[in-house]
Amino acid sequence: MKFNYLLIFVFIFFSCNSDKKNLENIIQEYQNHESYDYKEYPLGNFSENHFKQEKEFAVNILSKLSKIDVNKLDENDNISYELLSFVLNDIIAYYDFERFLNPLLSDSGFHSSLVYNVRPLYDYEQVKNYLNKLNSIPQYVDQYLPLLRRGIEKGVSQPLIIFNGYESTYNDHITDNYESNYFYSPFKNLPKDLSQAHKDSILIEAKKAIEKNVVPQFVRIKEFFEKEYYPNTRKTIGVSETPNGSEFYQNRINYYTTSKNYTADEIHQIGLNEVSRIKKEMIKIIEELRFKGSFEEFFKFLRTDSQFYAKTPEALLMYARDISKRADEQLPRFFKTLPRKPYGVAPVPDAIAPKYTGGRYVGTSKNSTNPGYYWVNTYDLKSRTLYTIPALTVHEAVPGHHLQSALNNELGDSIPRFRRNLYLSAYGEGWGLYTEFLADEMGIYTTPYEQFGKFTYEMWRACRLVIDTGIHAKGWSREEAVDFMSKNTALSLHEVNTEIDRYISWPGQALSYKIGELKIRQLRNKAKKELKEKFDIREFHEKILEYGTVTLSTLERRINNYISEKKNG
Repeated sequence: MKFNYLLIFVFIFFSCNSDKKNLENIIQEYQNHESYDYKEYPLGNFSENHFKQEKEFAVNILSKLSKIDVNKLDENDNISYELLSFVLNDIIAYYDFERFLNPLLSDSGFHSSLVYNVRPLYDYEQVKNYLNKLNSIPQYVDQYLPLLRRGIEKGVSQPLIIFNGYESTYNDHITDNYESNYFYSPFKNLPKDLSQAHKDSILIEAKKAIEKNVVPQFVRIKEFFEKEYYPNTRKTIGVSETPNGSEFYQNRINYYTTSKNYTADEIHQIGLNEVSRIKKEMIKIIEELRFKGSFEEFFKFLRTDSQFYAKTPEALLMYARDISKRADEQLPRFFKTLPRKPYGVAPVPDAIAPKYTGGRYVGTSKNSTNPGYYWVNTYDLKSRTLYTIPALTVHEAVPGHHLQSALNNELGDSIPRFRRNLYLSAYGEGWGLYTEFLADEMGIYTTPYEQFGKFTYEMWRACRLVIDTGIHAKGWSREEAVDFMSKNTALSLHEVNTEIDRYISWPGQALSYKIGELKIRQLRNKAKKELKEKFDIREFHEKILEYGTVTLSTLERRINNYISEKKNG
């Protein structure tokens, strides 16, 4: 009898081990997959055939995953299985919905993304790689323009209405003097260990690259947009009005909420409910300030009174840095594990600032020597309200995106490499918005106006649920969307307009913030209610963050397990 039990145990052990090993091999195959040859394509391969091959690869890996018994995997491996399946299905959707034919957003695009290659050069190898990328821009443009032309023909291009001011994304790089070109800027501070003769030869090559490959290609891009794209692109704004648009929008809802539990109508109603709830909180603050006037008049006061705006870009940056350091100080009270990698606070580069959002976090990989950056937009100061900077700062820096993404990168070999670099908006943006709520407990908001700024940002994300679904599922016009946002938030009219254009150009992404935040707050409330005096905020945050990026369903399962284990001692 004992012998039989032993046989059963050995069988189960090797069976489970086999599934784990198979998963590890599949993940390794996925991670080792080189989608293109960097020597042949220094800036990437973006041909239609490349995207077709990527889909075929994803289908093959999914087929292999389907043969694994997930019941024989531990929690961490189950998360890897789920996340890899999620990523692979999106690769397939990318090809099936022909998203590669529409590589533009209202504030960015295939051409403006080139500025992310502009970074300080610390050694000769980096200098060579950067020069190689500049000289590869013609190849890069040759790949993208045919895709954009096909997008116009098939009716899946971006709406004309989002391109107001878009000319800055290419005009700024068409310079008469190569030394004033943004792409030349890294060459002004070459590594100090290079000899003068070496530096001189590099500068000659840099001049050639700017004059022969950078400027002419941006002239070509300008001519394409102004002579081909703008005159022929679509005039409707909702993605549901494009071929297969309704199916594509539901696919985006599923992707950005990491769930199949929501329809556009349900999210629209969640948004309306949140707008109503938050508005009541905002009215309380207006009454506390004893403001004499209506809700709309208070917004006008916030948008026009000079006390709410910085007088110089430097003053705005200094204020953001002050909030950052005050948030840094509070972290040990709320978190068990803190990231090793630091972050900087810097202005959004001039080259992209006019169409860029108020601020954003720009991270780096684990092995990079660069810090992460919280970018603050100092363009058009009259549209950058000071009272919203505390909420923006905690969201983009700490305890928001920098803390979460840096910890994710630093998990090391405890999770596969693809998970260390994975970003899912429902989790990441949900966490960012949750930290705006957490910042209240951290003592970051010191005036009623800053509290109002917190609710302004929360209202902004609630409005997104209404507006995104309104535009892409309910036939809203741009004017309806602008009117709804301007009536319910104190965002400047410039920010209202840039945000609406962003939602039009990026269906579904705006839903992730509020859906993710609501889930995290719901789980926290449940943990507090059930654990009572056993609830520990540092433990709760550790459970949210310790396995890195996960889907919302995985997060809910983990917190429910944590509650059960804690209750049972």
